Amino acid sequence: MRITIRLDDDLLAEVKLLAARSGKTMTDVIEHALREMLARQQAEDEHELTRLTTVSGYGLQPGVDLDDSAALLSLMEAFDDPA
Repeated sequence: MRITIRLDDDLLAEVKLLAARSGKTMTDVIEHALREMLARQQAEDEHELTRLTTVSGYGLQPGVDLDDSAALLSLMEAFDDPA
């Protein structure tokens, strides 16, 4: 299909240069760029959003250091222990 498009002069110069260096036509370069952009957009659209489960509560409790995994484990075990 034949169409007419308007390109920025600097962009057109880059397309011409790339076409000449790669031994391709300007049409090939533009088609490749459009296909690549459309494929990337489609891949972004297909990504599933991750849903995080949240619960109500009181937030981070005083004295809890999220960087100290041993202390966190100790606190969780103490919370689970009915005694």
